[in-house]
Amino acid sequence: MLPIKLKKILPPIKKTGNKAVLNKLLNLLKELSEHPFTGTGKPEPLKHSLSGMWSRRINKEHRLVYEVKESVVFILSVKGHYE
Repeated sequence: MLPIKLKKILPPIKKTGNKAVLNKLLNLLKELSEHPFTGTGKPEPLKHSLSGMWSRRINKEHRLVYEVKESVVFILSVKGHYE
């Protein structure tokens, strides 16, 4: 199980008041700790300036963007598309 590093990611999602998005995000985070490159949310490697990072769908509007370095998952963004 890989450790996950969050940097003030949950407060903006909590402020939206959308419990479905929050629940999906929490489920994706649990899954990331076990297998960061496969699973739900259609994980895909990002390209160009975001090379080395990965993305998973939270819903049509939001993506979970993360990077895996030295057996640690770093969450970079959870709101919007690749911001």
